[in-house]
Amino acid sequence: MKKIIALLLALTLAFAVSACGPKAGNTEAKQSDAGFFEMADLSGTAIRVPKQINSIVVLAPAIAEMVVGLDCGGKVIGYDTQSSGLEGLPEGKPTFDLMSPDMEMLMGMKPDVLFVSNMTYYDQEDPFRMLIDQGVCVVSMPSADTIDGIKRDLAFVATVLGIEEKGEELANDLQKGLDNITQAIGTVSEKKRVYFELSAAPDLYSFGSGVFLNEMLELIGAENILANQTGWLKVDAETVVAANPDVILTNVNYIADPVGEILSRGGWDTVSAVRNRQVYYIDNMASSLANQNVIIALEQMAKAVYPECFQ
Repeated sequence: MKKIIALLLALTLAFAVSACGPKAGNTEAKQSDAGFFEMADLSGTAIRVPKQINSIVVLAPAIAEMVVGLDCGGKVIGYDTQSSGLEGLPEGKPTFDLMSPDMEMLMGMKPDVLFVSNMTYYDQEDPFRMLIDQGVCVVSMPSADTIDGIKRDLAFVATVLGIEEKGEELANDLQKGLDNITQAIGTVSEKKRVYFELSAAPDLYSFGSGVFLNEMLELIGAENILANQTGWLKVDAETVVAANPDVILTNVNYIADPVGEILSRGGWDTVSAVRNRQVYYIDNMASSLANQNVIIALEQMAKAVYPECFQ
């Protein structure tokens, strides 16, 4: 199974768990003893955070890029295999399966903080209890599904790492980028209809409402042809052809020429986007991970859909 499809399935499971799992509680930090402070993580679980953090393990690519963006990549001593190769992470560190990490190895490393997403919890109850009992601060972060959620996550990670000002700076930079884009497309009067492809034929995947990528399409003044559905979706080719999108975006990166593949699909020559060659590639990582780097994808999307606004 291709990596992107596996990731999509993991995201689907993660959102399902997030929907029925514990809600985020009060994350305000409270002073504890001299070496720790107490707060709730984004799953609502009480955690005891070291005031001095020298070692971090992160088991989610989106969180890994947040840690790097907060200038703490040098403190990372291990990460999940999906995060291997991310810019800013140290090379040659131990790697872990995102959904089934090696607990004995983690216990041997005993990081000050272990960041996990709800992907790791998808079919288990309290899988990190042994680490918590050992004194490791395990921080759970359900996947963000909105831009505001991303900004919340940045502030939260920065609080855990004791660098609140840096988190605020990253969130402000994200908002400035959003403001610049929305200002540029402010003159758009007629929305273009867009199909965003996450997995190529024959296994087409996309998304409906309730996903941060759908919000990104709305922010650039576009209309998702699948917005009447919810979450991550397996799509029939006939559905896309019948919807006749004006623009097709793809972040598929496991085939050599995803744009050319779409343009050459049999039966798609009647689609306006194909007929007018309005098919564009969007950076895979920036559009796949809910963190501050979504602004890279958002700018690419806006320029692809409304190039006239960015002359």
